[in-house]
Amino acid sequence: MPAGRYVEAVTDATFSLGPGECLALVGESGCGKSVLASALLGLLPGHAETAGSARLADGLDVLAADERTLARSVRGRRVGLVPQSPAAHLTPVRTIRAHLEETVRELAGGAGPAPGPGGSERPARRGRSGRAAVLAAARAAGERAAFPATHLDRHPHELSGGLAQRAATALALVGDAPLLLADEPTTGLDRDLVRRTVDELRAHTREAGRALLMITHDLAAAERIADTVAVMYAGRIVEIAPAGTFFGRPGPRHPYARGLLDALPERAFVPVPGAPPELGALPAGCAFAARCAAADQTCRSRRPVFTEGVACHRA
Repeated sequence: MPAGRYVEAVTDATFSLGPGECLALVGESGCGKSVLASALLGLLPGHAETAGSARLADGLDVLAADERTLARSVRGRRVGLVPQSPAAHLTPVRTIRAHLEETVRELAGGAGPAPGPGGSERPARRGRSGRAAVLAAARAAGERAAFPATHLDRHPHELSGGLAQRAATALALVGDAPLLLADEPTTGLDRDLVRRTVDELRAHTREAGRALLMITHDLAAAERIADTVAVMYAGRIVEIAPAGTFFGRPGPRHPYARGLLDALPERAFVPVPGAPPELGALPAGCAFAARCAAADQTCRSRRPVFTEGVACHRA
């Protein structure tokens, strides 16, 4: 994108998520899913601008919160995050065990380990929860994310992509936050581990009355876990539907959403033709019109309004 040029990466994203519910946000890469997650945690670049509100159950508007509030009382405590690129979020000189124990201490109000000479780990000071409780909580988080205990003393560079993903999931589960944002949590996992990870996230949500926003391109994982599906295209949510309706009958109403399902190997295995437009050069009408066989002049000239769960002139 040329220097000094601004684009709307996400526009008019409106949804709600209650305790015990999972919303799966799906769509092609670059449609704005991860930008939305970063906005909810105040992790956008400094030059980014946000408008609107994103309120937690206690009324806190995270889009209006300052960095001190976000760092001390939101991230990890009220909102947990499974990042899209776990290797980039793990400290290379610390073991996974040290990551987990430090996170437990920090969320309990204690101090984490300080780097020693050359980046090595100094013995950590005791948090208020006690050493035994810290170890137990760290070990439990690893087990919940299916992270093998035999790898706890390894460093991030010694892990495969799948193991790094499970380590990041374990870190997100430590704080038992009321809201969990999972950004592509099944990336790099084989199908058995995908099912195990998804089932654990679902249990984390349903059994404890927590909310889960799962960002994914894996529709099979979304079908297994979601109560509601939101489809994003070119920075906008174009359809929201109950998962049973979306994956069953009558199915998606938006042509793009139908195309995503038709592209699955177990269905028609027909890819959506064409490519999404650049966010900085969106057409005047529907952003999907150039790829839609049902588009007419209205679609190409007038942007559809999101009404009754879908943004489509033809729905």
